[in-house]
Amino acid sequence: MLPPPASLLSTAAVRAGLRRSLTTPVPSQRRRGVAQRMYSRRHYSSPPSPAPHLSAANVDALDRWINTEKQLAFSDTLRPEHLADLYVTLPTRDGSRHPYEYSPPREGEPLGYGHHLVFFHPRNAEKALRSDGTDADFCPPEPFTRRMWAGGRMVWKRPLCVGDRTAAVSTISTVERKGFEPGTGMPMVFVKQKLEYRKLGGDEVCIEEERSHVYLATAGHRRGPKEVKGLPRPDFTFDYLPTPTTLFRFSALTFNGHYIHLDKDYAQKSEGYPERLVHGPLTALMLLDTTALHLPGSSFGNFEYRAINPIVVNRPVRICGAQEDKDTIRVWAEETESNVVGMTGKITLTHA
Repeated sequence: MLPPPASLLSTAAVRAGLRRSLTTPVPSQRRRGVAQRMYSRRHYSSPPSPAPHLSAANVDALDRWINTEKQLAFSDTLRPEHLADLYVTLPTRDGSRHPYEYSPPREGEPLGYGHHLVFFHPRNAEKALRSDGTDADFCPPEPFTRRMWAGGRMVWKRPLCVGDRTAAVSTISTVERKGFEPGTGMPMVFVKQKLEYRKLGGDEVCIEEERSHVYLATAGHRRGPKEVKGLPRPDFTFDYLPTPTTLFRFSALTFNGHYIHLDKDYAQKSEGYPERLVHGPLTALMLLDTTALHLPGSSFGNFEYRAINPIVVNRPVRICGAQEDKDTIRVWAEETESNVVGMTGKITLTHA
């Protein structure tokens, strides 16, 4: 995808078929020393679109939006029934991989790392959605209507448990404009959200999260995949196939109507991709869940991740992890056939 931005403007923060086991890779999967990757000449987007003309009215509307304080507040119950639907959606949890059997979520158990992502979503009428099926909350004004998930960060401070009644507050922490000057490229708006999760009625933050999105004024331009250098040899891998059913189920779990995950014609003709795209949060969840399965009993302190290239439906994906030291796990997701890396991340462990 696109690199996360540096901060430009800070607003005041507001309170309130292919399924293989988790295994050490066989020798043929190991890299010789530092990662050597071969990339196909696959292109992910349509031919270049001309940079849109931004009128003074467009820029003024964006400035007003940036300078308007925004906040969303949610409350939800971490229901075991909803988590059970998540478990049968994730190949790490659905019971199809020996020896990792399906174990239904039970009230009082610690919430899995990243599993809060399927709660706390906006509930807007369909008529209030944008033309691509996305919620308009926290989105810049037109013409910046093309949204991509660029990365994020999660920090676990205190435990949340299955069955807890919880509250979340979301604000915009930073906004950056890029490519607005003539000859500097495609105009883009980077938006970073800050989210804080608490037990309902409590003051202490349990999970702190940042999400970075980039908004474009036109469909993506044609380019080859970005190369990722310096990845270590994986200590563990997990292969799976994200299918249209996987994407449909995850969209339903997160109440996400973005056509780029659901509509093949839209993904190809409107966005210029070869097929529907896998959700960024789903890939992030797979990185967390695979690591949690490989290191049972480990305590995660924080997780930083970045989307590098789109991951496309019906292409086998390998989740990889390597322990750099006693506190740090490098993780990444790559297409198994091309070795194109879709997402990278780092998990920091905590020790009692």
